[in-house]
Amino acid sequence: MSRISFPTPVVTEKSSSLLSKNVYIFYVDLSVNKIEFVKFLEKTYNVKVSNVNSLVVKGKAIVRGRFKSLRPDRKKMIVTLKDGFFISDYKELF
Repeated sequence: MSRISFPTPVVTEKSSSLLSKNVYIFYVDLSVNKIEFVKFLEKTYNVKVSNVNSLVVKGKAIVRGRFKSLRPDRKKMIVTLKDGFFISDYKELF
């Protein structure tokens, strides 16, 4: 669990609409797996997780003048909490 730095919450219109369904979205390090992330959330925020989905968002190609590069890949974790639990720090961002 030492590999998990503090996850970055995703602040978008879709993620704010999913808050009513008790679904939270985070960007995490590519090496983090679902089990480690669930343990981290339950220990840090004192919540119970019912479901976790993960996906890797591939980096986009960027062209600036004659130079081409790629944005880095990111891993997104979509977490559903059990009824009655919420992450108070996350809702302050909206």
